[in-house]
Amino acid sequence: MSRLTLPLMILVVVLTALFSLSLGQYRIPVRELLDFVAWKTLGLNGISEEKKVLLENILFNIRLPRVLAAILIGASLSVSGAAFQALFVNPLVSPGLLGVLAGASFGAAFGMIFSNSWLIVQLSTLIFGFIAVGATLGIARVYRSNAIIMLVLGGIISGAFFTSLLSILKYTADPYNQLPAIVYWLMGSLASVDRGTVLIISLPAIIGILIIILHARQINILSMGEEEAQSLGVNVQQVRLTVIFAATMISALTVVVGGMIGWVGLIIPHICRMVIGPNNEALLPVAALTGAVYLLLIDDISRLLFIFEIPIGIVTSITGIPFFVLVLRNARRGGWR
Repeated sequence: MSRLTLPLMILVVVLTALFSLSLGQYRIPVRELLDFVAWKTLGLNGISEEKKVLLENILFNIRLPRVLAAILIGASLSVSGAAFQALFVNPLVSPGLLGVLAGASFGAAFGMIFSNSWLIVQLSTLIFGFIAVGATLGIARVYRSNAIIMLVLGGIISGAFFTSLLSILKYTADPYNQLPAIVYWLMGSLASVDRGTVLIISLPAIIGILIIILHARQINILSMGEEEAQSLGVNVQQVRLTVIFAATMISALTVVVGGMIGWVGLIIPHICRMVIGPNNEALLPVAALTGAVYLLLIDDISRLLFIFEIPIGIVTSITGIPFFVLVLRNARRGGWR
């Protein structure tokens, strides 16, 4: 990977974010947007007072929180997906492998039914995401095995269990108010994101992403096998639990902010791996930035393609399927790296 790759990708993220800020029902020309940025950062007075108030309200209260949420969610899902795929040496692994997304979805539905507080819903989402992963690790511990296959099987069991509980909640929910809210949440949406939510989740999300990236070298060694990693001095258990904890945390936070948004953590790592190779020291930061750009563009499509907004989870599913077919074609030719 060239030294200029990451700076150029960061520039692409910034330009894509500015592009997304200019789009909406009230279209903001690029010149007007740049004048506003120049006024806020340098004090240059190139727009009228009335326009300043209007743009400040649109950009800071409505569009900026949404753009930042898309960047955080895209980066979080992509990094956690890449980390899980390398850790479990399996190309079909996604952030939901250990049951975190199923647990978080159940937590969100549980909060919606038993509380009217949005804070309680978000806390419930995060807590049950961790409980689901804890159940996965507990199942592996019951059989006195830390082998990858037991963690994967534990994740399947935990995910199925919380999916069943979610179905019970949906069946018993009020069909006029609670059930539509749960179903809409599960389809994924950034429409209700506000500045407070973004501020609360941004710090733990960034810390979680950095923890995984800082363990890239150990993840590389772990991908060669446990015995090889131990012979090279890697504390397999500690590295694995640290990466799983960080990936679980950032995956659950994405559900807290935007509901269920699938496919991002599966396809973005594959695309990046095809371009720059399997070295996680390069792959993880590139996947984070690529995922951020991808979800920004997907969010633009979801809110502008029609006069009404499409849930972003539907758009990621529709666009993810052809990408995945392309990945399978590449895997058949050259194998997964």
